[in-house]
Amino acid sequence: MIETARLTLRRHLAEDFEACHAIRQEPVVTKYISGATPTEDESWVRFLGFFGRWDVMGYGLFAVIEKSSNRYIGEVGYSDFRRGLGPDFDPFHEAAWILSGTSHGKGYGLEAMTAVQKWLDEKFTPDKTVCIISPENIASIRLAEKLGFRPTGQSTYKQEPVRLFERLKPT
Repeated sequence: MIETARLTLRRHLAEDFEACHAIRQEPVVTKYISGATPTEDESWVRFLGFFGRWDVMGYGLFAVIEKSSNRYIGEVGYSDFRRGLGPDFDPFHEAAWILSGTSHGKGYGLEAMTAVQKWLDEKFTPDKTVCIISPENIASIRLAEKLGFRPTGQSTYKQEPVRLFERLKPT
């Protein structure tokens, strides 16, 4: 578990499913990641992946809990999504973040991901981490840049254009 000033970051619990699924129903959330809202069974399979990644790799996405309300507001962290984007991307820890629409614009993404990056750097000391972002998702691109990610190119993922980013080991 990781504590920040306003957030608790912890592994997912079974009771997080309904809130997790509800966030994926918000058009403002899905706009840049798929454009479609998942069915309950699609959300369930994705949700179960949160548990498996931690068990298999020893890291994954954290559930983000807003301390002031004790509400589940999203997930942040690193994973291995096996995207098939090539040797400059696939072998590296991939950053990911999704927050509910009501949590946008509050600085929660930066607060949470800064804490997670510190945790990852201390636990795994990666030389490089990566992420992909829709070229239209200006808010996430700005967040990635604040976190130290720099653009490295473009690609296509699931027939959609994406920008590739990397963050090199802090010196």
